[in-house]
Amino acid sequence: MISPKLSAPGIWGDDLNFGGEPAPERSLWLQEALVGEHDQPSLEGDLRTDFCVVGGGYTGLWAALRLKELEPSAEVALVEADICGGGPSGRNGGFMDPWWAKFFPLAALCGEEEALRLCRMSVRAIDEIEKFCREHGIDAHIRRDGGVWVAANAAGDGSWRPLMDGLERRGVSVFREVAGRELAAMTGTDAYLAGALDLEQATVQPALLARGLRRVAIESGVQVFERSPVTRLRRGARPGVETAKGSVSAGGVLLAMGPWLGQVHELRNGFATIATDMVATEPAPDRLAEIGLTSGIGISDSRAMINYYRTTLDGRIAWGKGGGGVGFGGRVGPRLHGSSPRSRMIVASLRQHYPHLADLRITHSWTGPVDRTVTGLPFFSRLGGEPAVFYGGGYSGNGVVPSLIGGRILASLALGRDDEHSSAGLVRDPAGSFPPEPARWVGGQLVRRAIGRIERIEDRGERPGRLLRAVASLAPPSTSDPGSGE
Repeated sequence: MISPKLSAPGIWGDDLNFGGEPAPERSLWLQEALVGEHDQPSLEGDLRTDFCVVGGGYTGLWAALRLKELEPSAEVALVEADICGGGPSGRNGGFMDPWWAKFFPLAALCGEEEALRLCRMSVRAIDEIEKFCREHGIDAHIRRDGGVWVAANAAGDGSWRPLMDGLERRGVSVFREVAGRELAAMTGTDAYLAGALDLEQATVQPALLARGLRRVAIESGVQVFERSPVTRLRRGARPGVETAKGSVSAGGVLLAMGPWLGQVHELRNGFATIATDMVATEPAPDRLAEIGLTSGIGISDSRAMINYYRTTLDGRIAWGKGGGGVGFGGRVGPRLHGSSPRSRMIVASLRQHYPHLADLRITHSWTGPVDRTVTGLPFFSRLGGEPAVFYGGGYSGNGVVPSLIGGRILASLALGRDDEHSSAGLVRDPAGSFPPEPARWVGGQLVRRAIGRIERIEDRGERPGRLLRAVASLAPPSTSDPGSGE
């Protein structure tokens, strides 16, 4: 995360007041992961190093570790405004999903062969993350129980079939359709008409993973500075960053700030910042066992404003919903931190699907920003005109697994390597752009309201009108939208 207060074009945007202070209320995941933890020192004084990574989430940490792996003698510094994992990496749902659901958008962007290669790379990445955790003693609660994509109304029923058919024509059998008693036993509810099961998916306690990466990075020799909001990016042949009390001069700068990339002048229209919200119940393992909801399966529906949830090892339900508030002008303001302002709506959805668990107490609520691109896919590139500044982001709500690939892409680009990562089809500037403000914010509000109305109409078994559907179609792809097919 970065909290600039500058207005010079080509440096950062201005007037963001998230200056490295802790979020008003941490997520359940972070509250668990921070027990016994201590902050790294903030940056003070002037530092000269080979590489400076800006951002202490998954992408930045994986990039720093990869730089040390490929060039053990390289000096690497990582600068984070809050604490490592304090942003989306410590607030997401913990779904470890490969890229198969994004095959069609990937194929449209970089060709079928490359799309298949990237999807297979993402499947291997799940195994690699699990192996990394095992080798480094990171107990991140990884559960290899798969994921299921479900339909709660007739409009969503079968939404996965074009993707399944398209993949099978290419010799890839990933999803298996489930329904009836099998689906009810899998999800602990009879609220769903049908679903598509992917056994390659997994779940993780996301903040434990982020904090584990931080520990290993420090042990590997990466200098990690927390509570150090960057106030300025210095460009040129030897770039660097400035903070309130120090600076870093580096041979290469890697910008891995997630939604905060919107403060970079060149990237301000490359994605929209959208809120996602979560709540968690009290532990109730016996109650979950009664309905058979005991595995770590990830469950997500086919709505545009997706519902996604899973259980935890101590018997909670962690329930999230995408498509909440819309950020303005690339800023990640206070409404995208702390407890969720939409928690009542999310709790109502949880209880609608699990009325027999309606008495469970809600103990945690939080919100966070998502960097949603036009295509729903991330991007990685060199900042225009800058020989040694690189950036990556735009995961659009699916970043736990892809961030491993993204970190490796950034490291290969910064090292000037010609390999499978630097040549990936996602090495490009953002594909497409959103309109400038205030049109983006106004349009986002209209689209969000249209989608909400459509969902309520479809839940009644009715068909929304043409105009309403036209407005809703302007939304960028969600994690539950595989694209239009072939």
